[in-house]
Amino acid sequence: MPAPASVLFVCVHNAGRSQMAAGFLRSLGGDDVEVRSAGSAPKDSINSVAVAAMLERGIDLRAEEPKVLTDEAVQASDVVITMGCGDACPIYPGKRYEDWQLDDPAGQGIEAVRPIRDEIERRVRDLLASLDVEVVA
Repeated sequence: MPAPASVLFVCVHNAGRSQMAAGFLRSLGGDDVEVRSAGSAPKDSINSVAVAAMLERGIDLRAEEPKVLTDEAVQASDVVITMGCGDACPIYPGKRYEDWQLDDPAGQGIEAVRPIRDEIERRVRDLLASLDVEVVA
């Protein structure tokens, strides 16, 4: 059995977009994908509106904590998806990099965060298809 694909989601604060993406990937990819998320300047806690938006989809991020981006996390990942972290993400040969241009949910209300969440879910589903990973949920 092949090793699961490994994906790292990176945004500046690791408190909104990257956490939502990681939550969707864990939920939809199951054991066939290894999920990491990190930030170049992580906040102290996850964005409460992002948590609420994900709970609407049955995905609980309340136990998650923002993590600092490390070279090791990038090296251990097959796919690195950035979401507005600019030049802070190190580049290593042989890795697949994607930059997802998404609005930042920071400071937004739930009505503004829902479309961001939905776009992240769409992109995660496309990512799973590109990795030949069947959606489990």
